[in-house]
Amino acid sequence: MDPYCLKKLNAERQARRAALLLTDLGDGRDRVIKEGDPVAGLLGDAVRQAFLSGKSSLVEIEGRSFFLNVHVPPPRLVVIGAVHISQALAPMAKIAGYDMEIIDPRTAFATPERFPDIKLFAEWPQDILEQRPLDPYTAVAVVTHDPKIDDQALERALQAGCFYVGALGSRKTHAKRVERLKALGFSEDEIALIHSPIGLDIGAASPAEIAVAVMAEVIKAFRARGLQTARHLEKTA
Repeated sequence: MDPYCLKKLNAERQARRAALLLTDLGDGRDRVIKEGDPVAGLLGDAVRQAFLSGKSSLVEIEGRSFFLNVHVPPPRLVVIGAVHISQALAPMAKIAGYDMEIIDPRTAFATPERFPDIKLFAEWPQDILEQRPLDPYTAVAVVTHDPKIDDQALERALQAGCFYVGALGSRKTHAKRVERLKALGFSEDEIALIHSPIGLDIGAASPAEIAVAVMAEVIKAFRARGLQTARHLEKTA
């Protein structure tokens, strides 16, 4: 691999941005393509599909062979709230291949005994998310029911273009949340990206069932994240 391409590819991976090494098997030339970079024609379609699937592939286009070596950041799930739903969600996220972490300043809830083997931060979300910023490959699930804790996380999740943002609460609770976010300057379209009530509508009642609904909705959003990522890239370009 060309040393310049390797350096560029590693820089994108370290920054948790998706990148693809395109190799023309005819002449051996390499090219690094970042997600959102314009690529025309059938090759562009193949590149977009590779980013969505996260799988490397060999493609034949107009008599030429290309190898698409795709590097997509591992999906991350940040849960705001060390509650019963979070306890049920933790093993599910691990099985599904998500790096999960929990943030909750309430030290009575955020204890290692309740969340063994989970990255746990008993601090305010705004402080932790300053050190560990969100990105388009992160899902955020807000489940504390406390605006003092939830709103700061929601604000940062919308700004970062997270592929999934979900918030626990009734429609009445969410209506109040919408008004608070509007007061912070968010548009109706931006606020509409929040999934609330959180989780797929499967009639979930118990914390474990709600966790199943949330994990399913996160996975669904991740597999369909192309449009969301494109919007974020356009805004930050």
